[in-house]
Amino acid sequence: MDIKKQLNDVRNQALKELDDIKENTDIERWRVRYMGKKSQLAEIMRGLSDVPIEMRKTIGATSNAMKAELETALIAKEQEIKNLELAKSAEDAIDVTLPGRIQHQGHIHPVTQAIEEICGIFEGLGFQIVEGNEVEWDHYNFDALNIPKEHPARDTMDTFWMKGGSKPETDWKMLLRTHTSPMQARTMESTPLPIRIVVPGRVYRYEATDATHLAMFTQIEGLAVDEGITFADLKGTLNEFVKRFYGPDRKVRFRTDFFPFVEPGAEIAVSCAICGGEGCRVCGNSGWIEISGCGMVHPSVLEMAGIDSTKYSGFAFGLGIERIPMLRYGIEDVRNYYSGDLRFLRQF
Repeated sequence: MDIKKQLNDVRNQALKELDDIKENTDIERWRVRYMGKKSQLAEIMRGLSDVPIEMRKTIGATSNAMKAELETALIAKEQEIKNLELAKSAEDAIDVTLPGRIQHQGHIHPVTQAIEEICGIFEGLGFQIVEGNEVEWDHYNFDALNIPKEHPARDTMDTFWMKGGSKPETDWKMLLRTHTSPMQARTMESTPLPIRIVVPGRVYRYEATDATHLAMFTQIEGLAVDEGITFADLKGTLNEFVKRFYGPDRKVRFRTDFFPFVEPGAEIAVSCAICGGEGCRVCGNSGWIEISGCGMVHPSVLEMAGIDSTKYSGFAFGLGIERIPMLRYGIEDVRNYYSGDLRFLRQF
């Protein structure tokens, strides 16, 4: 076979492959294949011994020119790949002249902050923190709290009932708890006296949402049972809580109210932080926002839990958590807590 043609074929193939290379790792393989000691060019040159002497000089010169051409092409390709890598690095590089990116720091949700602070206040007053089930039996949600099936108070609590949730050996049905009060009955059944607990947790009521109401909201239930407890103890405890949480200047109002599981019952309200007591849409133009229902534990509730109501007495209260930061910070719409709007949440 004509050696000159062989050299020309190798040259053309080498240049074509070199033109297609895009990475440095492929360049090294190309170098070994076409310019190494065992390359195709080296194999051809070892066959010069079979070529007539008068042609060796011409073929040698052709071979050297071809080698020089490949080396020049190789250098050019290496520079081309290097330029491409530099351009790509420039695209990914950090421009130190640009302003820094703000790294937003996560923090605790304002409702959770309120729960932790409130629980801390009551712990300082000698209460223990316990938690209960969000899915509850209607026995503990209603019956054990002096709210039997025919009681009209059940109609005021629009309830989420659990489909198929029932206890075969009883007529108990399952529901999403409408308040944290079921833990009153459960705790009194299972805990030795005296009892002083607060119970934070979510509760659920099937009702329309507005600036001050949600279908899911958060409460903290409080319960104290011991010998000699009076309404003065209840009033003193809640007064102390309001002073510690809101400060000594916030006005507090107790007003009689009815709850089936307490007797007597009352509500505690704090002066509205939005209007300063003048009246606005948040407080229903009354100047007050209710934060707690409270009262002395009904003797029937004590007896159903196996506690002698002639010897022991107790008080209970329930705080609506979302309303408490509303009063402190002047938040006008309770729905802001769960809207996911970071502009609102970052303020806390």
